[in-house]
Amino acid sequence: MFRFFIGLLTLLKRPIMVSLAAIGGFFKPIIAALKSFYRTFLEMLPVLLTILIYFLIALAVIIYILPIIWILLTSLKDPVDINTKLPKFIFAISLENYLKLLPKGDFPFATHLFIFQTVFGIILFTLFSFIKNPFTNLLSTRNLGIIWNTIFVVTCILSFFTTEPTQSRLQVDVRYQFFSLIVCAVVAYLLVNPFKKNTITLHETTNGIAVHDSKGNLVFLIPVILSTIGIIICLANGGSNFFYQLLNSIIVGGGSTILAVGLGTIAAYAFSRFDIAGKEDLLFFILSTRMLPPVVVVIPIYLMYISLKLIDTHFGLILLYTTFNVSFAVWLMKGFIDEIPREYEDAALVDGYTRFQTFMKVVLPQSVTGIAATAVFCLITAWNEFAFALVLTETGGRAVTAPPSITSATGSAGMDWGKIAASTFIFLLPVAIFTFLMRSHLLRGVTFGAVKK
Repeated sequence: MFRFFIGLLTLLKRPIMVSLAAIGGFFKPIIAALKSFYRTFLEMLPVLLTILIYFLIALAVIIYILPIIWILLTSLKDPVDINTKLPKFIFAISLENYLKLLPKGDFPFATHLFIFQTVFGIILFTLFSFIKNPFTNLLSTRNLGIIWNTIFVVTCILSFFTTEPTQSRLQVDVRYQFFSLIVCAVVAYLLVNPFKKNTITLHETTNGIAVHDSKGNLVFLIPVILSTIGIIICLANGGSNFFYQLLNSIIVGGGSTILAVGLGTIAAYAFSRFDIAGKEDLLFFILSTRMLPPVVVVIPIYLMYISLKLIDTHFGLILLYTTFNVSFAVWLMKGFIDEIPREYEDAALVDGYTRFQTFMKVVLPQSVTGIAATAVFCLITAWNEFAFALVLTETGGRAVTAPPSITSATGSAGMDWGKIAASTFIFLLPVAIFTFLMRSHLLRGVTFGAVKK
């Protein structure tokens, strides 16, 4: 039997080998094609990944931009065109929804002053950003900035005395915010152009090379921003509920951002440079304040604020937003400060600087990009906050911000979608403009420390 199988295999050996060779010849081109396709795929992989990344970015932009476009189109429609069964994409542009947000009656004289200063300031900033100061022999850009900021201060003082006080008993007298604008203008000017010698001015030459001091042009841009806030103050004082609430958002968002970034930077410097007992535990405890969702802690905070009489107050909202944002600021700024070499501080200390002077003159200038990035994220968080602003303020009260009030806009036919769209679009602009102005610092800030020393 065994010999029979051996003989059978011997007889079938050649046919089997021929069959396997034929099968191998059939699959050989396919295997070669698959290998060639695999090598081509590996060569094309970077290009395919790049295309995929751009596709995802484009998709994210479209998803983000489409609601904004829809809001803008709705705000420009007549109320008759909004309340249709099918959306109308061809319509007559109407500003009726924006006019609903303005106060009734004539605008105060101060409003026209701030509008003029805003427009003229934009022209000056744009002009000096592209051409050399034509009045260099008579007035430097620094002196022009002093004159322009002085005009702004005089405008604020004149606006305070020429504007009638707020008539509503539920709202605070916003005229006193003009003095806050004066303080902001003076502080901002001193930060942009400190009074020190040997500073490089606009288009001054160094070793024969022209240097364009773009920072000096901020003396024209800062009054533009503050003049825009002045317009909002005038409209709020004239009786516009929306602009009063928008002003509250500016006060609460700006105040909490300044406090959170300031305290966060100081705390981050301490965690980065000093040996603190339980440093890791403290950092984790600071971060844990952001782990609870607002709906979990809003009731205890509400009861606590009732006892402390902080309901419907600017200070209460600023304090709360600062508490939640300071943890984010500490962690983000610590990463930035860790990347600043300590040798710079050691050299300053050897030269006789105190620790505070070292922090102000060495560390802070090196961490400007990180501060800008942190400020953007903190402002966005405070600006868009809804739950606490809804619970801790009263409808039509003194400190109610824009997010809760936008959703409560009603008309004779129910929800006034045109008014909601107009107020939403205006509400988007301040943060969008602030982020745009900080875009260069923001890009360097979020990539700071990506390349290790």
